[in-house]
Amino acid sequence: MSRLAGKIAFITGAGSGIARSAAILFAREGAKVAIAEIKPDLGRAAEKLIRDQGGDALFIATDVTNEASVKAAIAATVARYGTINVLYNCAGGSVPEDSHVTDVDLSVWQRTMSLDLLGPMLCCRHGIPEIIKAGGGTVVNMSSGAALRGGSHAHIYTAAKGGILSLTRALAGAYAKDNVRVNAICAGRILTERITSNYGTPAQPGPIADRQDAAGRSKEYPFWVGKPEDIANIALFLASDESRMITGATIPAEGGRSAY
Repeated sequence: MSRLAGKIAFITGAGSGIARSAAILFAREGAKVAIAEIKPDLGRAAEKLIRDQGGDALFIATDVTNEASVKAAIAATVARYGTINVLYNCAGGSVPEDSHVTDVDLSVWQRTMSLDLLGPMLCCRHGIPEIIKAGGGTVVNMSSGAALRGGSHAHIYTAAKGGILSLTRALAGAYAKDNVRVNAICAGRILTERITSNYGTPAQPGPIADRQDAAGRSKEYPFWVGKPEDIANIALFLASDESRMITGATIPAEGGRSAY
């Protein structure tokens, strides 16, 4: 398989979850992958797995909420591979403490906005110039189905992921002339390690109360729950030349919750 042959992909949060699945898949499709991960044990494990499978990967310790860290990670990728063609902003997530704006602690705002909105902005700030130098490429931003409707109890996460959609459109318009495409994915309930350890599955609840009522919602929206590989496949399509006519788009992968 060679849908990303010759491309260099920079993936944030690639030590676990959706981003890890994407890193493995991108490498199988011919990309050389920079694993930008804040946890060294997870980053090194992902790097080793890809290398054991015959791929080319480089773990780079990265805190996406710190501009100096992001700048250094982008520089390390270029030093190793010469360029960047694909930027996948996947690091992020919500916290159980997120709630209505009238109740939530302001520390949740600071943490969530830093990780889910500032992080992708910083990676675009320093990654897009390298993509332009390469002659163009793609940016894939991770958003959420929560950004597409107002039913989530997690108001801060919803706001951050909504910001990702606006940022995506702004970047797509600004950098189309430079042959840079920018798109976003809005995921539903994806059974990553973090989600299953906190909330369990629709069939078996976890230790933290699930305010989204996953069991009931899954009956109404049977395609709402997915695996990390499901989103990685969409990211692969957006990163590849197969999607060359798509930019500024929001791809809903949330089981139709924004449609009916």
